[in-house]
Amino acid sequence: MLVGARMSHPVITVPPDMPVVDALNLMRAEHIRRAPVVKGNKLVGIVSDKDLLNASPSAATTLSIWEINYLLSKIKVEEVMTREVITVTVDTPIEEAARIMADNKIGGLPVMKDGKLVGIITETDLFKVMLEMMGARASGVRVSILVPDVRGELAQLTKAITDAGGNIVSLGTFAGEDPTTALITIKVQGLSEEQVKKALEGMVEKFEDIRTIPPA
Repeated sequence: MLVGARMSHPVITVPPDMPVVDALNLMRAEHIRRAPVVKGNKLVGIVSDKDLLNASPSAATTLSIWEINYLLSKIKVEEVMTREVITVTVDTPIEEAARIMADNKIGGLPVMKDGKLVGIITETDLFKVMLEMMGARASGVRVSILVPDVRGELAQLTKAITDAGGNIVSLGTFAGEDPTTALITIKVQGLSEEQVKKALEGMVEKFEDIRTIPPA
C-alpha cells in the first residue's frame, strides 16, 4: 500500500500571511490539527494547532480581550510555522511514512507529486490503515501467539488454520520477547477458540491471548 492511496486530499492549506487566529478558526471548522503553508503554489512550511495556540497570550494575562484580539491579528502564520518540512511522495510505502512520523515525533506529512503538494498523510489516516490490517471491524477468533522466528513458521501456522477449516481475515507480525521469537496475531473465522488452539498446539511457544470478537 502506498501513501497516495490513503492520503487526505484535496489538502486544506493556509497562506503564510494569514493571521494565526484565522488559521486556528479554519482548523477548528475543518476539524484538522495541521495544515501545510503554501505561497504561490509552493510549500513553504507547515503549522499545527499547537503552534497557533502557543502564539496566544497566557490565560493569566492582564490584557483586555480587545488588546488580545489586536495582538493576535498582527501575528501571522509564517511567524509560528515550521519551515523545514519533512515530506513524502505519493509512491512512498505507507509503513515508511509511519516510520518517518514515529522517528521524528510528528503527526502528519505533506504529500508531493512532481514537486507539487497533492495531499497530506496523518496519524489518523494511519490509524484507519491499522484498523483494516488487524481486521478490527471483523468478527472471529483473535489469537496472539509467540512463535520461533524461523523461516517457514508463518506458512506452517496459516496452513494449520486453513487445514482445520478456518478462514484468516487478518494477520499481523510483531517483535517477540527476544530476537529469537515473533508475536503473531491472527483473526480467524469459521473456527471456535478451542478449534484454533487445537490446530496450533505444538507449533507455538506460548498462547499470549485468545478471545472471540463478536460482530461490530
